[in-house]
Amino acid sequence: MMERLKESRWVYILLSLLLALVFWLYVRATQDSMTDATIYSVPVQVTGTRVLNERGLTVASLSRDTVNVRVNAPFSVWSNLNRNNVTVTVDVSTCTEAGTYELTCTPRLPTNVDTNGAYFPSDQPTQTITVVVDTLTTETMNVEVRLEGSVAEGYQAGTPVADPETVTISGTPEQVARVRRVVAILEAEDLDQSFAGSLPLVLLDEDGNEITDSNVTLSDDTAYVTMTVGVVKTVNLTVNLTPGGGATADNARVDIQPSTITVVGTQEELSGLTEISLGSIDLAQIIGTETVTMPIELSPTLENADGVTEAQVTVTVEGLETRSFDVTNIEVTGVPEAYQADLVTTTRTVVVRGSASVLDQIDASQLRIVADLSDVAGTGIRSVPARVYLDASSEVGVIGTYTISVNISER
Repeated sequence: MMERLKESRWVYILLSLLLALVFWLYVRATQDSMTDATIYSVPVQVTGTRVLNERGLTVASLSRDTVNVRVNAPFSVWSNLNRNNVTVTVDVSTCTEAGTYELTCTPRLPTNVDTNGAYFPSDQPTQTITVVVDTLTTETMNVEVRLEGSVAEGYQAGTPVADPETVTISGTPEQVARVRRVVAILEAEDLDQSFAGSLPLVLLDEDGNEITDSNVTLSDDTAYVTMTVGVVKTVNLTVNLTPGGGATADNARVDIQPSTITVVGTQEELSGLTEISLGSIDLAQIIGTETVTMPIELSPTLENADGVTEAQVTVTVEGLETRSFDVTNIEVTGVPEAYQADLVTTTRTVVVRGSASVLDQIDASQLRIVADLSDVAGTGIRSVPARVYLDASSEVGVIGTYTISVNISER
């Protein structure tokens, strides 16, 4: 039996592992002694700021931003200690009013590291930091977007949009007064496509220089910026003229201001875009010369590079004459069963437009006025819209809008 054990290689492997463990424990016990060392320039972290802000106060300055920390720890764990996991805190929650305070610093070590503690080295004159507390002030500012770089040749950047559009900055009155602009800076060269993404917010002073030495805080540190970048094209603005009142597009002169608009979009979108229609104008409502304000509406995928959102459309009907007729053929329809309607208006003057030769053949008997009262409710004298019918050639037509007065009573 003993001979078999001596010949088995597993016995030697187990013995080797046991000896290695014993040797490691011996070395650790005798060689891994506690060692003092200094971690330099550990950043000071301020705690209790929420309580301070609730009192309408804020930290204006610290006498020092970093301190040195002396740590006593086994030699074997020093590779796990550095200025990133050793911290120093100063609690400002005890400050109750604006002023200068001497507050004690507290070093903090990682909980998973075996040490005997941390303290401040003897060459560091004090364990306190001078903290200046001032009144907290806030201000709401617009978020600007600035392109630092260029767009590719033949392309144009549209108006950038930032979300949020405004941010609240907080700090001492002096610190907040230094901030004149809050910007999101997009750095790009030869940009040839639209941009969408988050950008950090930067504080600028009155000279446009970035402020980096301030304790001002922002309600949002970043903004989501979208900016259309595409091909530029100038497109004509048009209107559709609906025939009416004896006039067609051939009888009308149209002037649109502005007559064109510059849009930005993709090559595919703009290749087939030759005009942008503002909508329709009924010539029956144009008497002589009329100017109408019409909105300029674009596809959501296009950018209005000019920023003009309305156009003034002036329409003049030319080459036609008008005649006025006193119409007595007036009737009402759609009177609700619970009511009766009596005409107050018995004669209404109607204007008809067309060529002189056709107008000479028109008689008042060819005109009739009809008012639909199906939507009328209540009693009393009412002015209601009416429609005028002309039983004549399509070369002439009624112009304008008309109303008549009726007396509504219960049956």
